[in-house]
Amino acid sequence: MKTRKRRVAALLTLTVAFALVAAACGDDSADTTSAAELTPIKLQLQWVTQAQFAGYFAAVDQGFYADEGLDVTILQGAVDIVPQQVVASGQAEFGLAWVPKALVSNEEGAGLVDIGQVFQRSGTLEVSWADSGITSPSDWEGKKVGTWGFGNEFELTAAIELFDVTVGEIIQQPFDMSLLLNREIDAAEAMTYNEYAQVLEATNPVTGQLYTADDLSVIDFNDIGTAMLQDAVWVNAEWLAQPGNEDIATKFLRASFKGWIFCRDNFDECVQIVLDNGPTLGASHQAWQLNEINKLIWPSPSGIGVMDPLLWAQTVTVATGQGVIQAAPPEGSYRSDLAQEAVASLQAEGLDTTGSGFAPREVTLNPGGE
Repeated sequence: MKTRKRRVAALLTLTVAFALVAAACGDDSADTTSAAELTPIKLQLQWVTQAQFAGYFAAVDQGFYADEGLDVTILQGAVDIVPQQVVASGQAEFGLAWVPKALVSNEEGAGLVDIGQVFQRSGTLEVSWADSGITSPSDWEGKKVGTWGFGNEFELTAAIELFDVTVGEIIQQPFDMSLLLNREIDAAEAMTYNEYAQVLEATNPVTGQLYTADDLSVIDFNDIGTAMLQDAVWVNAEWLAQPGNEDIATKFLRASFKGWIFCRDNFDECVQIVLDNGPTLGASHQAWQLNEINKLIWPSPSGIGVMDPLLWAQTVTVATGQGVIQAAPPEGSYRSDLAQEAVASLQAEGLDTTGSGFAPREVTLNPGGE
């Protein structure tokens, strides 16, 4: 399937440029229409280029942002980049962040609003070897349990408290699965769409074959009641209150949602779009990742990006119970009206915004994710 080629900028940012020029023929009095003006917008990602953000790259590639009159620059993340702080400081209009992390920032005065809850469920796991005997959080008793920290540990620490477990030690993991692969820890934090796949891309030295799911034991925080909402679109409340910015936000959401719908319905092309933008991990890893990300988004019963109040309440309950935040966030910390408006307009175009019939693919991982 053909995809358009584009350059990846040296700083690995991506800008959509759109111009409409009409030239008149005839005598010197003919009118000429100048290039259309687009509104420049920045989106701050949580991490580097990968299929976790495929819908936004697809919205650029397919011209969905340009169709809305937006010139969108996508900014990569890094360990030392905090998206919600980038948005709070006005360095980007939109940022992607997990809900509990943004709520912590809000208690510090960030003034952020969740306007698009794209992920409907958590992608966080705690992974152990099948021969460890760890099948429940209770089995972490006395064990070495890993987490990345940086606000990614809240579901884990909530589960430790919920199951009244005294772990042997909580270990700071690097952002890979090396400690688990080397059996230096008993359980490792992993995202369904990234680190879990990294284990399945590694070779079992005993068999000479890639590890399989049968080699692993997985605890899914969605199953034990401490899952918290993750990737959401955040804006600065003061920016949103300025005249015209609600309209810009709705346009941004509409194009972004259209990008995610495209990635659901045009899987292979969407993977290629991500690959064209230079991710560090390979083709099979990006295919696995997009498949898992689609599972976190679809189905979206109320429409993509529309908040489920029960899941918000669960996130707040876990966050306050853990002391992640000191009190429940005030009313207005999230808004669904802009997402609902975007969803309604997409439905009017005949697009499926709920994905009720979504079925994930079977993806085969290659060594090293190539």
